[in-house]
Amino acid sequence: MIRKSLSALTLAAMAPLASAQSVSVCVFDVIGANGDLYNMIKDYALEMKAHGVDLQLKPYTDEGVAIGDFNAGQCDAVAATDIRVRPYNQFTGSIGAVGALPTYDDLKTLLATLAQPKAAPLMKENGYEVLGILPVGAGYLFVNDRSIDTAGELAGKRIATLDYQEDAIHMVNFVKATVVPSDITNFAGKFNNGSVDTAYAPAFAYEALELYKGLGETGGIVDYPLAQVTVQIVARDAVLEDDKAQKAREVAWGMFPQAMNLVSGQEEAIPDQKWVRIPAKDVEGYQEMFRQNRLEMRDGLNGAPSVYHPKMLGLLSKIRCASNPSASECTAANRE
Repeated sequence: MIRKSLSALTLAAMAPLASAQSVSVCVFDVIGANGDLYNMIKDYALEMKAHGVDLQLKPYTDEGVAIGDFNAGQCDAVAATDIRVRPYNQFTGSIGAVGALPTYDDLKTLLATLAQPKAAPLMKENGYEVLGILPVGAGYLFVNDRSIDTAGELAGKRIATLDYQEDAIHMVNFVKATVVPSDITNFAGKFNNGSVDTAYAPAFAYEALELYKGLGETGGIVDYPLAQVTVQIVARDAVLEDDKAQKAREVAWGMFPQAMNLVSGQEEAIPDQKWVRIPAKDVEGYQEMFRQNRLEMRDGLNGAPSVYHPKMLGLLSKIRCASNPSASECTAANRE
């Protein structure tokens, strides 16, 4: 009798797993299956099993290949940077708008908001649905010469620019620097071998992609968040039912502390002398420069690409002004 009872309990425990929905995910991590991001997605997948979804992860070190396989139907979902998922969802793809989230507190407020059920309709676009957003850290400018600490000093400099990142290309042209077309697989090499003067990346790239080699003795990292980089998990709209898709977003939001602990550790591991501090008096000018560029890239003005979602820019503006109500943008006639 005891043996039969134990068998029944075992079968009952296994039942949810047996009926779990299998979803294949192409996961981009520049380091591959040993990378921090891939391991975080593994934790996300483990949590989703408890909600009846069995995520089968496939690691990719080339983001373009991961996106290509997803488009070809070889995966049900893809985990990639916000820049790459912008064609699937312009709203969440605009989180990384230049200068739009200057602090991690602002980022936290945003991601908490997007994880709410009332935001669910905005997670669907073009037949795709965003199932989760994970922070990777602020993007910083790595320079091979510490004197490059103002926008004016970027003029004429060679900047490794992702050839599919239209907003970055616009900004490089705006500061009269030179675009050196690159992709996620080669931008670090170009910076490290001196082919370019600057590169843009989160702090993890200092060690993981050995960008310290490109900094050498004279370079540094400009301590100003140009944008917040996120990795977003995007699936075809029909892959998960609405309740499971919402739960997936809540699971990702629950991992925010874990992700930020990782980011903090990566930033703190960079020697203090490698950071190039921006004077406070210059920050407001940069914020306004970025804001004007965001407006252009929202509306497609002055030759700028129309890449930013108006509703996202409006939300980001509300978050910034809630945390810093005295900012001049909060009373501007053309407020986002």
